[in-house]
Amino acid sequence: MAIAKAFNQALRFLPMAMAILLCFAACAESRVVAKERKLGKQINTWCIAKPSTNEMKLQDNIDYSCKQVGIDCSLIAENGICYKPINLVSHASVAMNLYYKAVGKHHWNCYFNGTGLTVTQDPSVGSCMYPL
Repeated sequence: MAIAKAFNQALRFLPMAMAILLCFAACAESRVVAKERKLGKQINTWCIAKPSTNEMKLQDNIDYSCKQVGIDCSLIAENGICYKPINLVSHASVAMNLYYKAVGKHHWNCYFNGTGLTVTQDPSVGSCMYPL
């Protein structure tokens, strides 16, 4: 019984530990991108949703991004090529990246009130290809 209780308490801290690791990775990656850009190297970047973001904020990001002129969110519609995996983090990431790309790919275009991450590894999955 004591082992189960200790295990359950440890599980409560897992999301926070993951969030801290993601933030550390994003910060470190940001420094690398800034340094390489300073050297004149072209770095491909994408904008994705932080996995720890709550569902209401993810939906707000989708709604905001998809309402912008020139952004076609049919990719995440029921028959779209990015509909699967069927979860808000994936759908928000696609929509946020479309917005990020459309408005100039500046790091501030991926902020989304602290719920976006700029990454240098292509987040494309299967047939769902994230545009550069």
